[in-house]
Amino acid sequence: MSKVLIVKILCVFVSTFMLYSCSKTTEEYSPKPRGFNRIDLPTPAYQKLGDEHPYTFEYSKYAIVQRDTFRNAEPHWIVLYYPKLNSRIQFTYKPVNNDPARLQNMMADAAKLAFHHDKKAYSITDKLLQTKDGKRAVIFELEGEVPSPYQFFVTDSTKHYLRGAVYLMTATENDSLRPIIDYMKVDCRHILETLKWKK
Repeated sequence: MSKVLIVKILCVFVSTFMLYSCSKTTEEYSPKPRGFNRIDLPTPAYQKLGDEHPYTFEYSKYAIVQRDTFRNAEPHWIVLYYPKLNSRIQFTYKPVNNDPARLQNMMADAAKLAFHHDKKAYSITDKLLQTKDGKRAVIFELEGEVPSPYQFFVTDSTKHYLRGAVYLMTATENDSLRPIIDYMKVDCRHILETLKWKK
């Protein structure tokens, strides 16, 4: 067999192999779905808040209770900081003092603070939640690139008023933070279900 014939056979064999492998790769290719960062969420576990405030509730064992350092913060304003999730829930407490006008102003302020995000939120829904022991809370859920996607307030109408707001302390888009937002919603619901006012 001549060298020329061997080279021709090899060329045909290599060309056929390349055509076959290219066509097979093209047939099996499929685009990968868009992915998000993996977020490992801890299994919910709770502990009781101390007795130094006019309210108490069960909060996450993965959260740290901090004093609110906002310059206008009042004595019973606290923050639950979640270091692993880089999130927090800010609580503002005010006494109602049997003053219906005062309560109306506080509830109007809560709605105003929620709807303050209307420029970035593409949806804001408010709904009434009744807890198992009969307490009523108003929940605000905000969709879009907002720093506070979940807010609420609860009151006994005569003595106590407590507002909570979830803050995500990161610039990542909220779509990719959906697992954290959902986790924080579950914690907020647990807080509301276990909330007790002091006499």
